[in-house]
Amino acid sequence: MNERSFFGTDGIRGRANEPPLTVDFALLVGKAAATLAWEGRGESKEGRKPRILLGRDTRLSGQALVSAIAAGATSSGADVFELGVLPTPAVALLANSMRADLAIVVTASHNPFEDNGIKFFNNEGRKLSDELEARIEVFLRGEEKPCRVSAAKMGRMYDLSSASDRYVEIILRTFPREKSLEDLRVVLDCANGAASRTSPQILEELGANLTVLNARPDGTNINRKCGSNFPEVLAHEVCRLQADVGIAHDGDADRVVLVDEKGTVLDGDEILAIAALNMIERGKLPGNSIVATVMSNFGLDELLERYGGKVWRTNVGDRFVAEEMFARGIMLGGEQSGHILFREFSPTGDGILTALQILRIMIEKGESLSSLRKCLIKFPQVRRDIPVVSRPAFETVPEITTIINKIEKELSDKGRVLLRYSGTENLARLLVEGRDKDRIESYANEIAAIVGRCLGGGRGDF
Repeated sequence: MNERSFFGTDGIRGRANEPPLTVDFALLVGKAAATLAWEGRGESKEGRKPRILLGRDTRLSGQALVSAIAAGATSSGADVFELGVLPTPAVALLANSMRADLAIVVTASHNPFEDNGIKFFNNEGRKLSDELEARIEVFLRGEEKPCRVSAAKMGRMYDLSSASDRYVEIILRTFPREKSLEDLRVVLDCANGAASRTSPQILEELGANLTVLNARPDGTNINRKCGSNFPEVLAHEVCRLQADVGIAHDGDADRVVLVDEKGTVLDGDEILAIAALNMIERGKLPGNSIVATVMSNFGLDELLERYGGKVWRTNVGDRFVAEEMFARGIMLGGEQSGHILFREFSPTGDGILTALQILRIMIEKGESLSSLRKCLIKFPQVRRDIPVVSRPAFETVPEITTIINKIEKELSDKGRVLLRYSGTENLARLLVEGRDKDRIESYANEIAAIVGRCLGGGRGDF
């Protein structure tokens, strides 16, 4: 069964304290998670109870949702280890090292504080499969009742807020012991999010000359005009301080945006290109190939082809990137948004881990970030986010299919059109890519206007 009522491209997401993301719903999520953990063990409810790790970002609503999930899970017989505020990738890493059955993070990533969400990881620290998400949905829709245990078999709750120190140690081990960041001036924007403590600690321990921005979360300021959603803030500070590099997280720190010493923002494609070439040079990229999504720039394909490699593409979502990497034995992958996965070190994208790998390359090569980024020659891309009030399959709307077919024919093999729905917002996301910037700008405006009229309640002012 693969019906999905609650899960989007990255867990469950919604407006905090509004259906479905209420405390009552979170209680049921905890029960469903514990039931899934019992089922995954393939044995009766005897012996060690399932272990569920539970972390969150800095949103005000996170405390109530975490408490409800913990209550639901323990009532269904699982032991819950509360990790407190911690980056999403930290929870994923600890799931494996702590032999947990499941890990859950309450976060809405880059969304504003009014939103929240619930992400799930398996015992290897990887996102759940479609099948396991569908199994959870069975309980959330009330089609089956989650397990309930007697009072004597209820789970316990453990405070494990010290887990952040364990995560910091793991990340520090990914950086060469003989090297330091003493010669680099770094500006770090924590987005008032989950990495507000851990990322500064990591960079300081490695000796960076560090300036920290937006690391004072108050429950409502996460992602507010800061972090990876607003890299211009970081770029301004990098230029003002004449720093070597800027690092910006999103709210749960599973992705990163970098800024070079000239104030230019690098996206995930450029980070992938720099990392891929370095891994090729060191013989650490099997097949000289990487995994990216359909949104990544064609320039990546041209770059890897020069080294006999390939870019394997997936649907948008770091879960799909990770699945493809594990299936093909590929060691590097990611998204244009800055979710980068170094499989040598982590089962999921990790913003500070990614930043450290790029800083290592800068140090070893003695090159600036502006120099390293030149390895990727991008095709021009134009994006539009189009508000929608309905979400029919695009191929069922004749006006949309007609305009896309027309433009794809005109682009021929020198460009492409991608249109998809956002997994977290009421938006249709459009990307037009080609060699002529003015031409694809015109194409994007034309498509966006028609999509807006057809699906946006008559709006077509693009």
